[in-house]
Amino acid sequence: MRMTMPRSDLARLLASTTKVVEARNTIPILSCVKLVADGGTLTATATDLDIEIQSSVTAEAEEDGAFCVSAKLLEDIVKKLPPLPDVALSEVDGTLTVKAGRYTSRLQVLPVTDFPSWSADGFTKHFDLDLAALFAPVSFAISTEETRYYLNGIFLVGAEDAITAVATDGHRLGKHTGASVGEFSGIIVPRKMVGLVPKGAVSVSLSDAKLRISAGETVITSKLIDGTFPDYQRVIPTSNSKVVTFGSDDMRRAADRVAIVSSERARAVKLSFADNVATLTVNNPDAGTAMEEIAVSYDGEQIEVGFDASYLTELVGQFPAGDVKLALEDGGSPTVFTSDNAPNLLAVLMPRRV
Repeated sequence: MRMTMPRSDLARLLASTTKVVEARNTIPILSCVKLVADGGTLTATATDLDIEIQSSVTAEAEEDGAFCVSAKLLEDIVKKLPPLPDVALSEVDGTLTVKAGRYTSRLQVLPVTDFPSWSADGFTKHFDLDLAALFAPVSFAISTEETRYYLNGIFLVGAEDAITAVATDGHRLGKHTGASVGEFSGIIVPRKMVGLVPKGAVSVSLSDAKLRISAGETVITSKLIDGTFPDYQRVIPTSNSKVVTFGSDDMRRAADRVAIVSSERARAVKLSFADNVATLTVNNPDAGTAMEEIAVSYDGEQIEVGFDASYLTELVGQFPAGDVKLALEDGGSPTVFTSDNAPNLLAVLMPRRV
């Protein structure tokens, strides 16, 4: 195989595919990127056995061919090459030669027959959507607890009136809806795949076991989490009668400031609402106390609730700047957060004892 292309094109090709490769691999072929030269097109493919990314660029081809080479080595080399001249790749007898100007390196390669292959069959649902924008406001709630593996992703379901993305770790929940793309059964998109979804509109294909996303020359295919997502509707209170309206920046900054004196294990902040004022208090017997008041809209009977300070600041940060509404029934019940500036977003935060 012999091909020549601009360094920027090769760097972009590798950056878009090799991000799926894990830093540590016990299987050598999974540390590699597969490169296939065919008719003036260079196609790169990388996988971790759960996700596969494939992308292509045009190149000046002298001879077609295919091989697998260390993704990290090749990407690091290409990153440090000067912008000019073009990069020439040639593979002969198990050795890849990378040449640019006066620079030359020779890398060992593996045969493409060792590289895992993925089936492209079985996709029955297709639609176009800005999936990254749908996922973004709820991804903060994806669980990292491996024992409840079915929470390690975003639940995506299509109904006649909307498409809905939900994530929860048992302490907080995010729900975001978008315009309907048609009905389909709920799937669970793994956390790693959520982070790989390109920004902007993409073409989405679904099967019972896989999700495929196409954006330009890049195609990302992921296995779905094989599990049952909990009935999230049961977690969302519908009759919380006490509503507090506050500025999102005011609450985030105040919670962050008072949490400085909290302990590492118990980053709990107590919120007390009365007479259009919210009082945020942290009490750490080993360090001291902190208190701050912010103006809110609430003139009902006094009510207190405790939250994990980091959960509170992160959750409020998912909403656009401006007013956020907090609805609760008592200090021991789930609290619902909404905003008129983001009518399709809803978040739930479980209280904690302080």
